[in-house]
Amino acid sequence: MGTNKYDKYVISGPQPGDPPSSGVKVAWVNDEKFKGSHQYHVHWVFQSPRNVTGLKTWQDMGHGPHEHKSPEAVIHIGTNPDDPMDLGGEIWFYLGPELEKHVITTSCLVYLPAGFIHSPWVIKKVTRPFAIVTVMQETDHTELAHPELISKEENEKMMYIDQGYSSPERIITTPKGIKGEW
Repeated sequence: MGTNKYDKYVISGPQPGDPPSSGVKVAWVNDEKFKGSHQYHVHWVFQSPRNVTGLKTWQDMGHGPHEHKSPEAVIHIGTNPDDPMDLGGEIWFYLGPELEKHVITTSCLVYLPAGFIHSPWVIKKVTRPFAIVTVMQETDHTELAHPELISKEENEKMMYIDQGYSSPERIITTPKGIKGEW
């Protein structure tokens, strides 16, 4: 960036050390960047997956049921200037331990309270690239997977992250043949 006093607060580009992912991270902030900050991530969703080995279609992998110790907001933003509410795709997002299904086709913000089980989160269709913004109100990522809530067949297509409950270590489980996280 430039040489202005506050340039450090204008963030653009992938997070150093992140592997290139299917949903390109276009900006980010977390405790590594600014000590004590919460986590903010902006991802670009292309019409088909990119850069995750083995991920050929969006239906090949979703994010399995889980919860966090702090609130989270997941923001879906369409890119149609003539209809900003049109997401340009379809996402299935399940909420609560009973996995209430929500079909998202419009720009929206989904608020997830602390300890609230959410997901699977699955991209079903992309007709025009759109953006996903996640806001985690915690400095260190926490996530507790709940694979017991879905069938074995559904679990075979889910990515899970366990971190910050039994250990600070990040443990990622992905579907067979897929290497990397979305």
